[in-house]
Amino acid sequence: MEFFFISTLNGLSYGLLLFMLSSGLTLIFSMMGVLNFAHASFYMLGAYFGYTLSGVTGFWPALVLAPVLTGAAGALFESQVLRKVHKMGHVSELLVTFGLSYIVLELVQLIWGRVAVEFNPPAFLQGPVFTLINHSHQGLSLVSGEAGAICNAAAEGVRVVCSPFPATRGFVMLTAILMVVSLWWVLTRTRAGLIIQAALTHPQTVETLGHNVPRIFMLVFAMGTGLAGLAGVIGGFTFITEPAMAATVGSVVFVVVVVGGMGSLSGAFLASLLIGIVQTFAVAVDYSLLQLLKDAGWAMSAESQNNTMLKLSVSQAAPILPYLFLVLILIFRPRGLLGKRET
Repeated sequence: MEFFFISTLNGLSYGLLLFMLSSGLTLIFSMMGVLNFAHASFYMLGAYFGYTLSGVTGFWPALVLAPVLTGAAGALFESQVLRKVHKMGHVSELLVTFGLSYIVLELVQLIWGRVAVEFNPPAFLQGPVFTLINHSHQGLSLVSGEAGAICNAAAEGVRVVCSPFPATRGFVMLTAILMVVSLWWVLTRTRAGLIIQAALTHPQTVETLGHNVPRIFMLVFAMGTGLAGLAGVIGGFTFITEPAMAATVGSVVFVVVVVGGMGSLSGAFLASLLIGIVQTFAVAVDYSLLQLLKDAGWAMSAESQNNTMLKLSVSQAAPILPYLFLVLILIFRPRGLLGKRET
């Protein structure tokens, strides 16, 4: 029971972090039709900006300033580079954003080095937010913070299993939920959000009403990259801040966007949670196909028992599950889970 509960929370926290990152990419694509290949690079920039600023200004100012700086970098790129190649078509956009991802990677390695930096969370996020205790006599119980005394004071013949849930993952979940609510409110309940949505479908009409459509698109791109920067700050101290972090999540983010449906924020949210939960449970399951066949009563030959593919455990296959999910979606539902346009 404690395994299921903690794994579900870990999966939700990872899925919500994926949504924080993929929401910016989805927003840019739905509003501008641009598939930004450098989106994960802005995620990495946010992490490094947060690491540097936290040492100067402290954690909370860095949490605000790092996404702002990342969004400003995105706005500069859109206005000075992407806007000039936009009229040349999607291939040129893909190539220029693909080139940007390598430029950002080299800049990060030149400025911060090629090894991981020590981006520690603040003191109040170090340690568990709660501990789930499975006592062989008293059953399940939940204790706020650490429960070292209870976990280490088991008597003879008493089994006590303690499963702490890190405060950093709880902070990821809280921040992601606040971001989802804020994003929904801005896009559906504010004048700026209505103008953005109108500029998507009727840009000439919006321009006739006196609004600067190129500036609106620049702000949308800045908002999307800023969301990636926010995810980078949180992901940086929750996991690891290193030059390879963009490559680690970059492909998974595109899987989320395609599975959810190109341009669908609700689809990206659903796909993020599904992929986060499935991959987290898969990593924790040490069960092979060979063992599954044996438990089902299949007679296995000596050659079959030595088959490397059959010995592959679920945890070893976990990294390929999102891409398998992507292939199945493209075959059976090309528009994605909640998407409206064909991918």
